[in-house]
Amino acid sequence: MAVFARRAPKFFSRARCRLLALILLPAFCLILSGCFRREPPADVTIINHAEPDSLDPAIIVSQPDMRIVRGLFEGLVRLDPKTAAPIPGLAKSWDISPDGKTYTFHLRTNLVWSTGEPITADDVVYSWIRALKPSTASDYAFALYYLKNGEDFNGGKITNSSLVGVHALDKYTVRCELNYPVAFFLDLCTFPVMFVVPRQTIEKYGDHWITARPLPSSGPYELAFWHLNDRVRLVKNPLYWNATNTQSDIIDILPIGSATTAFNLYESGAADIVWDKDEIPQELLDVLLKRPDFHRYNFLGTYFIRFNVKRKPFDDPRVRRALALAIDKDLLVKKIMRAGEQPASHFVPDGTANYQSPQGLGYDPALAKQLLAQAGYPGGEGFPRFEYTFDAAAGGAAKTHENIAVELQQMWADTLGIHMDLKQVETKVFWNMQGTLDYQLSRSSWVGDYDDANTFLQMFMSNDGENRTGWKDPEYDALINEANEQRDLAAREKIFQHAESILISNQVPIIPLFFYAGVTYYDPNKIQGIYPNLLDDHPLEYIRKIR
Repeated sequence: MAVFARRAPKFFSRARCRLLALILLPAFCLILSGCFRREPPADVTIINHAEPDSLDPAIIVSQPDMRIVRGLFEGLVRLDPKTAAPIPGLAKSWDISPDGKTYTFHLRTNLVWSTGEPITADDVVYSWIRALKPSTASDYAFALYYLKNGEDFNGGKITNSSLVGVHALDKYTVRCELNYPVAFFLDLCTFPVMFVVPRQTIEKYGDHWITARPLPSSGPYELAFWHLNDRVRLVKNPLYWNATNTQSDIIDILPIGSATTAFNLYESGAADIVWDKDEIPQELLDVLLKRPDFHRYNFLGTYFIRFNVKRKPFDDPRVRRALALAIDKDLLVKKIMRAGEQPASHFVPDGTANYQSPQGLGYDPALAKQLLAQAGYPGGEGFPRFEYTFDAAAGGAAKTHENIAVELQQMWADTLGIHMDLKQVETKVFWNMQGTLDYQLSRSSWVGDYDDANTFLQMFMSNDGENRTGWKDPEYDALINEANEQRDLAAREKIFQHAESILISNQVPIIPLFFYAGVTYYDPNKIQGIYPNLLDDHPLEYIRKIR
């Protein structure tokens, strides 16, 4: 592994150079620790922000995990690297019935696992049914609810998997029967929960199948190894149907939780690409964003607050609206977020295809005080102390979450006379607390799974595993279902707008704070194959280093 230091850019002050010298030392120790390994060097090394929780497509939920899994496994449809639109994957083509309720996928005839066995239509059916099985406990099983009987099978109301609307007509043909026309069904098919996984390995190893070696993969890469707190190494799968176009032979993916370490590895040449703004040292952010190798872009992501509406006094919508109206989001963004994030008064990001959100609650301290008084807490009198929970995330995210929490704490105290305690917990504990409603308020974020308003609005339906607020509203559920059954895009937009108004202005189980702006850093003179897109998705097989 080569180790070298770049000369500091001319626009760095001497003070900043001294700061860099101080923070570089720990990273060099990490770099040198790997110099004596006998493993061949990677073609491309990527810093991916966090240690994966899993590499099982059916159960992963985080973007860092999905980046790796998209290299190992593939679905019927994959993402275009430039537009993030669905393009043929394991399926070479498909037909859609005139009523939009039946999709017939035609698989490529040269599909094999990386271990040599054929990939067939039966493997697709097995993978989707596995994701729906209650025992799999997939948070994204809802993506398959659009299949006939998908929701009932996942909920245990029926146990016969042959009743679910996915069938192998022959070795190379898969038929999908939907409950109603779904405008974004092909987008759903690009998502990991619908990837094809190896039945023979899963049945042999059970929950530990991902540790099998060799691990059969259906995607452009195989898993060479996963060394905890070190790296995930992917090697080119020579049996992948599109292997001739896979650009890099070896990709190393490093889970680096420290923004300082991530930056230093990049500066020293030990890493080629760093995903995520949170991997930029906050003290250097303003300077680094001026460099040509730091790339800013907008993507479909929202940072927001969740209420646990099962806990008093947050069971009262007036209280939730009061807290929303007392937040100066413009000040929040200007003071803490400095990469072009935009304040959010609605939940679905601007730029989402075929949709424009209604305006939600703005900054109105007077109305906030009035609503809190109507709820029985004039001037905050009698309002109980409460907790705001956030995670000790990796990189700069932890500091960002804390800074936002401190600002909210001050705004609510100054405007409403109420007192909030801050509770930071380890990341895995945090997700468990949200999932079990063991919190009062918590920080949250959501990045769209596909370019459609539904990916943001569906998650707050009563039965959705990503709801995590305890909020249930039959009218909201009915509107989301109605919108998704609507084939006219203008009519669909109006129904979604009605639903979003309930979410952000009326019932308010969440408070949107801002829309994300992303930052990735890499030298475009050395790295090719990364294209900005609204899903912030960059397929690994297209990425290569220019020699």
